[in-house]
Amino acid sequence: MLRVVIGLSILSCVLCSGQFCCADQTRPNIVYIMADELGYFEPSYMGNANIQTPNIDRLAMGGLRFSQALAGSSVCAPTRCCLMTGKHSGHTSVRSNGGGTPLREGEITIATLLKQGGYATGGFGKWGCGGRGSTGVPEIHGFDVFFGYYDQVHAHTYYPPYLIRNSQEVSYPGNKGLSSGDTYSHYEIFEAGKAFIRQHAKEPFFCYLPITPPHGIFDIPDDDPAWAIYEGRTWPEQAKRYAAMVSMVDRHVGEVVELLTSLGVSENTLIFFSGDNGGADYFASPEFPRGFHSANKHPKTGVEFRGKKGNLYEGGLRVPMIAYWPGKIQPGRESDLLCYFPDILPTVAELAGATAPKDIDGISLVPELLGTEAAGRAQIEHEYLYWEISGQTAIRKGDWKAVQPKANANWELYDLRSDISETQDLALKHPSELNQLKALAAQAHTPAEEGTFFNREIHERDRRAKFGRQDESPSAASEPKSLSNPNEMNSNAVPLNQAKVVKFSSENRGNRKLARHVIDGDPASIWHTQFTPTVEKHPHELILDLGVERELCGFRYLARQDPGWNGAFGKVQICISNSADKFAPDPWSQHEFTKSKAVQEVLFEKCRGRYVRLTILSEVNGGPWASAAEIGFIESR
Repeated sequence: MLRVVIGLSILSCVLCSGQFCCADQTRPNIVYIMADELGYFEPSYMGNANIQTPNIDRLAMGGLRFSQALAGSSVCAPTRCCLMTGKHSGHTSVRSNGGGTPLREGEITIATLLKQGGYATGGFGKWGCGGRGSTGVPEIHGFDVFFGYYDQVHAHTYYPPYLIRNSQEVSYPGNKGLSSGDTYSHYEIFEAGKAFIRQHAKEPFFCYLPITPPHGIFDIPDDDPAWAIYEGRTWPEQAKRYAAMVSMVDRHVGEVVELLTSLGVSENTLIFFSGDNGGADYFASPEFPRGFHSANKHPKTGVEFRGKKGNLYEGGLRVPMIAYWPGKIQPGRESDLLCYFPDILPTVAELAGATAPKDIDGISLVPELLGTEAAGRAQIEHEYLYWEISGQTAIRKGDWKAVQPKANANWELYDLRSDISETQDLALKHPSELNQLKALAAQAHTPAEEGTFFNREIHERDRRAKFGRQDESPSAASEPKSLSNPNEMNSNAVPLNQAKVVKFSSENRGNRKLARHVIDGDPASIWHTQFTPTVEKHPHELILDLGVERELCGFRYLARQDPGWNGAFGKVQICISNSADKFAPDPWSQHEFTKSKAVQEVLFEKCRGRYVRLTILSEVNGGPWASAAEIGFIESR
């Protein structure tokens, strides 16, 4: 197919015509299903032998498979913003992954355009573009209804005490947060999405399904049919749960196709299916260093994508993507067109007869979907694609890709045509190509202008709901809170209000897993060492000031209280001194903690000092991280 590379200024003129040149002028329904964290090589149509996805496979075989589809960003909230607004992350309002960062008031989304054009618009799942009480809530950005989670932290449980429908709470009294409850949220969200399709089958509709599985906490009810597929496998428990969640998603994809067929609208409905960002190397081990299900490793050739979710190498950006439209999209095709999430808005706008905004970065994929004859023109290509997140920057022009892995780091250059794994940095060999990409990257970036909150109280309430807590005020939530049995952690311990963290090796600021959380008295907040944009490895270190010189005789540790184990302390050394900058070369005490959610205590010989250095040498599962819900030091009395 002839493709013409044009500048984005010319592209804007093409899009603004709002014309779809197919002979059939019927406006299609649009269904977009996005599986949270599904990796590029994880569906079985990609050759994965672990996970069964027959319905997604049929979608791929009956539609168009994109081999070079890339996410808008490598993490959840920014990638959703790119999808919704048609802008790359150098122009979007949501560029951080804090959970509830809002769109600006008046920003145009896919739903805005389609609603203005007479479409019914519904969203069901994880929004991520603005917490409650902000300018970013979906019902003011084009959605007639949005049901699910507005804030991403709220979405980190499948058993929340409530979900959100148009900023109003829908209660589930039997749910206690995290992994405990009676009502599995994904079932509720998915059924609401199907009900929306039934309700609006006789009019044009847009059904956006940014569902939360298989993002984990890897929870799936034991009576779900997908769990029966994997329950007997001799795999790690969490790897089985993850696979079951993907197969559950697959079953629900099949239910959407079946529903559209039963309603007689399948031939007038375009279905997109994709992941949301690059896959994570979940359940990695020495035997499976790229994860048990190898999200970023080709199951047959062994060729790998470098990186994973959170960075801007191919492993952080490649997503599985399928477009399916019976009778319109020729089945069984594979497209190597380089495309990404900002392209969805202009594509949908053209098909719906809407006019896309002039300030977008995406291009319409209609010719690639339907063919040049049906579209009335050849497919154009991007001049370049651009990403930025957490100090990282990447830009791609054809097969050349430049990556700056962190702020102020040297740029790297890769030729993806011959080096898809990004192993050979060609920056020194091809300075002119690199300089051209760096100049384009500088043009692509504008300072972020986020939306605003007018009521953070309800937003913070949603974030606490992850743990089942609903009724605390924000001021109360910020005060130190006792554990259910305070004597376990606090008996004879240095008072929390007299200690502070004065130094630490790293903390993960993107999701506020801060070092100070180890002594805030709240077991729901944790310290986690840096894992984005790069993973900091052992040894990890905390230095605490106990306020005055004290005589210590023990240490207590409480691991994170959610179902995860990333960072749980293994081997730990404790040094005590009267100077925050000078400690004896040998530790005063050394201990190895076990894999337990209970408070663990280690006693040691009495020692006096004001400052304590905690050095974490290993993690209970052999991972590179460290994390803690709470720590405490026992005083001699």
